[in-house]
Amino acid sequence: MSVVGSCRCRALWLPVVATSLLATRAAAQTRDCEPVADRAGRTLGCFITAREELGALPRDSALYWHITTFPTLAAASAAAAKVPRSTAVESLGLNWLFTIANGRWRPPGGRRIARIGPLPLIDAPTFAAVYMEGVFQPGMQSPVHRHPGVEAWYTLQGAQCLETPEGRLEQRAGERGVMVRGGVPMQLTGIGTGIRRSLVLILQDATQPRNTHAHDWTPKGLCRP
Repeated sequence: MSVVGSCRCRALWLPVVATSLLATRAAAQTRDCEPVADRAGRTLGCFITAREELGALPRDSALYWHITTFPTLAAASAAAAKVPRSTAVESLGLNWLFTIANGRWRPPGGRRIARIGPLPLIDAPTFAAVYMEGVFQPGMQSPVHRHPGVEAWYTLQGAQCLETPEGRLEQRAGERGVMVRGGVPMQLTGIGTGIRRSLVLILQDATQPRNTHAHDWTPKGLCRP
């Protein structure tokens, strides 16, 4: 597991969830991530907000996930139209420009929130960037799974814990980005006392399924609330 990235900004404040959502602390496993269009009014879970086909990626310099906010989705979309490997997304109540670029890249406007990387790339002929939002209450867990490419998180509110065969890693709101290399089995748990909200990237082999359940590894419970 790798822990890299930087952010010079304070954590963003997001709307408070109703107290009733915080009452249940028992661990509950979430579904696999679903398209945000299939949310059907559900507040908690993992939802896919966009998938961008990137083609072959340059290997002459390290790549990073750049996260920028804009006042409107139209402004983010206008910026994305001008910048290669960029996607405009409305997620968690804000408007985002997500960009895969080298470390020297700067956004054309907006408010820069974080730069996460360098992203460890797998060997693949073509890539896709899958963007998601994760909303967990304390004790909620993902299935044990792996991805055909790096998964990265930036947490806006609350806290999360990742367990892999390499150990335990926490991330709290506003802290630097967290990454897990492609192929590594993992389980994610919401921790702390409040709702956890995170932006998520999977930079994957575009020819492979986004995730598979990892039946060859059992967590030790290192993230147990």
